[in-house]
Amino acid sequence: MPAATALATALPPHAVIAAERPRDRARVEGLIDRAFGPGRFAKAAERLREGGVPHYDLSFVAWSGGNPMGCVRQWPILIGETRALLLGPIAVEGPLRRQGLGATLVRHACGAAAAAGESVILLVGDQAFFGPLGFAAGPAARVRLPGPVDQRRVMARALRPGAVAKLSGLVRAIAA
Repeated sequence: MPAATALATALPPHAVIAAERPRDRARVEGLIDRAFGPGRFAKAAERLREGGVPHYDLSFVAWSGGNPMGCVRQWPILIGETRALLLGPIAVEGPLRRQGLGATLVRHACGAAAAAGESVILLVGDQAFFGPLGFAAGPAARVRLPGPVDQRRVMARALRPGAVAKLSGLVRAIAA
């Protein structure tokens, strides 16, 4: 297991969050498959992840006893000509859902992205979950993803003041 940070939630004391590593990919993919099933491949955001590689240093896995309990990935993208990150998928093992691990992972990923100098994170998700984590649909109103998507679910979070003020354009993947 990689060097890690202890979780600040009501999880077992031996649970840790660590940056995802290339060698973790198969285990993380298994966790994502269990959480979402094959339907995840039909989502517009998946078009941006296909064949790509996540930003491993900004993607995180929660480990317990050497097993992945949850994960969050971030992918390098361009929104028009603006560099940004695409957050997702976020997956948590079934028995651990709704206990705060997903939110903890998102906060951790956003903090790491800000520390790395990133300016904007984009995602497709539910306002009820992501709103309290600093994401809003308004700044992403002029952002267009490849493929059909409910535009009300496209949200952005500025990591620096003013970073989402003029956010617009087509989203496309870039190499990590």
